[in-house]
Amino acid sequence: MNEKSNSKQYDLEERTAEFARQCREFVKKLPKTTGNFEDGKQLIRSSGSQAANYIEANEALSKKDFAHRVKICRKETKENFK
Repeated sequence: MNEKSNSKQYDLEERTAEFARQCREFVKKLPKTTGNFEDGKQLIRSSGSQAANYIEANEALSKKDFAHRVKICRKETKENFK
């Protein structure tokens, strides 16, 4: 890794929000078929939920609460790849 990449911190709030935005852009480009409509709705819901859950995790009141919320976020992430 170079010095520039070492100095940049991974901001998962920004990355998950950007992932949700990119998913929406992707769905807009899909052909308008019944299957794509249903799958697209699910992708948009789960990607947005993943981002929202991670933001909530960062506002957790305790380490235990944070861990629980991150597990929910992880579950949403896994749903995107089924």
